[in-house]
Amino acid sequence: MSESRSLFDAAQKVIPGGVNSPVRAFRAVGGTPPFIRSARGCTLTDVDGNEYIDYIGSWGPMILGHAHPEVTDALLETVRNGTSFGAPGPLEVELAQAIVERVESVEMVRLVNSGTEATMSAVRLARAATEREIVVKFAGGYHGHADSFLIQAGSGVATFGTPDSPGVTAGAARDTRIAEFNDLESVQRLFDAEAHNIAAVIVEPVAGNMGVIPPREGFLEGIRKLCDLYGSLLIFDEVMTGFRIARGGAQERYGVRPDLSTFGKVIGGGLPVGAFGGRRDLMEMISPAGPVYQAGTLSGNPLATAAGLKTLQLLDSDVYDRLEIIGAALEEGLLNVLRETGVTGVVQRVGSMLTLFFHDGPVQSFKDAQASDHERFRAFFSGMLGRGVHLPPSGYEAWFLSTAHEEEVLERTIEAAKKSLR
Repeated sequence: MSESRSLFDAAQKVIPGGVNSPVRAFRAVGGTPPFIRSARGCTLTDVDGNEYIDYIGSWGPMILGHAHPEVTDALLETVRNGTSFGAPGPLEVELAQAIVERVESVEMVRLVNSGTEATMSAVRLARAATEREIVVKFAGGYHGHADSFLIQAGSGVATFGTPDSPGVTAGAARDTRIAEFNDLESVQRLFDAEAHNIAAVIVEPVAGNMGVIPPREGFLEGIRKLCDLYGSLLIFDEVMTGFRIARGGAQERYGVRPDLSTFGKVIGGGLPVGAFGGRRDLMEMISPAGPVYQAGTLSGNPLATAAGLKTLQLLDSDVYDRLEIIGAALEEGLLNVLRETGVTGVVQRVGSMLTLFFHDGPVQSFKDAQASDHERFRAFFSGMLGRGVHLPPSGYEAWFLSTAHEEEVLERTIEAAKKSLR
């Protein structure tokens, strides 16, 4: 029996499902997840000594690759001075300044410990600022596991959402409405029905948690106009896209300015972190400056801020240019594989994020993503893993590239894909 199998068996006795985040359990693809001992660059090494080309990148943070020497050095220097203070420190100020400097819409920012904390805090602030209750989200959009986000779509123009997880109360679901990503009319219908009570629209400007789905032309701009017209706030969930697809995130790439933004992943350099920020008048409502309560024992942790700050400092224009080249090369290679093998599929990419959907045309919504051939993905995933390529274990996820993905690594990936689809 492999050591990964033994560890998975042991883990299931003490950890629900044997994992600390559901997708890691391989339920969508089958098999035993490899337990990772170490990572460097774009390579994972499991406890059995197997090596894999990594396209998970810790689900996005490792934009410079694993164990980048300058990030590691920043961590080692910081840890010698202590791991947590429960008091203000200089690095959290520097990281906040770096975020504000890079994102035009953010005048003030509050650091937290996860993307979930960031999104739920932003929504609380939006409700307080507007004195309204309803939040509009999009089917298939994931904004963390706070109760009000775990809502699936209902039918009808103003149907109340229904809980998508046991333990989420009808009360929590009652104030969430569901629209369809890339369907501006579905948003308009919600405003037509209940504009007087819509506090905010929260959206991933590039959907990543149903696979990579770019916004249609005019979609984000249309939401911005509706929010302005009806006095609602626009929240961009840039936990995934922030500082990954552009220096200033998706809002820089698409030229749409939200009222509030949430961040995570890249700003922690691989350590647990989150942040939310926006206009000064809104952010000054946050305690202790204002009445909206939010707190966190480990917020602004020196290790997370050190790693995140160093990562942001290294992300110059040359890095983004290189990531674009890497992403384009992998996209082209995968498209060529689909043509050569005759397999129906589409590759959707924004910068260094991409998804291969086994679908017969562009994927523009969660319904399209659901209609993809997930059995085909399951077989493809197994073939790739067996050939040393570790993809996200779900057809609904984004692949993440890093500066460590050299040309030779891309060629190996493309060759593995060709063999896995034959």
